[in-house]
Amino acid sequence: MLHIIQNDPEVPPGNLAENLADQRVAFRLLHAYRNEELPDPAEISALIVLGGAMGANDDDRFPFLSPLKQLIQSCLAHAIPYLGICLGGQLLAAAMGTQVVSCRWEELGTLQVTLTHKGEADPLFHGIPSPFNTFQWHHDSFDLPAGATLLASSPVCPHQAFRIGSNAWGLQFHPEVTEQIIRTWAAWDPATACRTEQLLADFQAAQSGYQQTAKRMLQNFLLTTQS
Repeated sequence: MLHIIQNDPEVPPGNLAENLADQRVAFRLLHAYRNEELPDPAEISALIVLGGAMGANDDDRFPFLSPLKQLIQSCLAHAIPYLGICLGGQLLAAAMGTQVVSCRWEELGTLQVTLTHKGEADPLFHGIPSPFNTFQWHHDSFDLPAGATLLASSPVCPHQAFRIGSNAWGLQFHPEVTEQIIRTWAAWDPATACRTEQLLADFQAAQSGYQQTAKRMLQNFLLTTQS
């Protein structure tokens, strides 16, 4: 079964859950921040790990991160399809022994991402135009693991997406957000709270294409679980 790991109570699966329901794809949502037991790799057909306000190296403050990185390593070892979103992408890099850097290449809001030549041919991005609109909300960023293929970049953050092997992806951007999620995240900090309406207006202007991209990306990921 497809498993989704939620690391933060205010970073839910958003439109991922809606699109999975529309496609009648069963999944199990686990709340790592509640210390729910992580699944055995034998139970997982594919794994999606969501974002969170914590950093990929904050194991001391968030002890569930260590076993989660071990689970990611197991997924890689068993070629279980993996999709890491923002923190989930950073955790994939960290699980590979790669540096995740705080306060580097920060981005907030609706911004465009451009596929590399290899990204244009990658199965996760099949049928997705380049550039495409994303929603960004990150202060940290990942270096590329050894052997990784860079798939997408932006002017501020050159490492937007990468692939390890044939079916493990790390994303820096958020394909799952909804307007309510944006409102929640904006309220975290006075500097962004005062920008809430502009952040929402920018997202609404790009929402149609954003939703199409998010849906297509999820469909593409699900196809990798069937091969």
